[in-house]
Amino acid sequence: MAKGFGGLDMGSLMSQAKKMQKEIERIQQEAAKEVTQVSVGGGMISVSANGDGEIVEIKISKELLSDDVEMLEDLLLSGVNEAIRKAKEKVKEKMSALTGGLNIPGL
Repeated sequence: MAKGFGGLDMGSLMSQAKKMQKEIERIQQEAAKEVTQVSVGGGMISVSANGDGEIVEIKISKELLSDDVEMLEDLLLSGVNEAIRKAKEKVKEKMSALTGGLNIPGL
């Protein structure tokens, strides 16, 4: 066995790193398919985002279409930002479970 820094088995460490990398890729692929939905304005706007942070659907109540345009814009912006934030949060939680809470740059 090749011992590295501090007596660690480098071969075993590399094998574990490869397994973790594959698991991270699997989680990222699953997360990209998972859709998170949020509602704003008392349910008058619904926005759905996937784990890649892409907006996949926006639904607007007909009641809003006759209201103030600025309010509609504000609600849309709020809904989009909240959907993206929640989708990213879900991905982060899954990654945290895999990495044991370690903050690994780039994940």
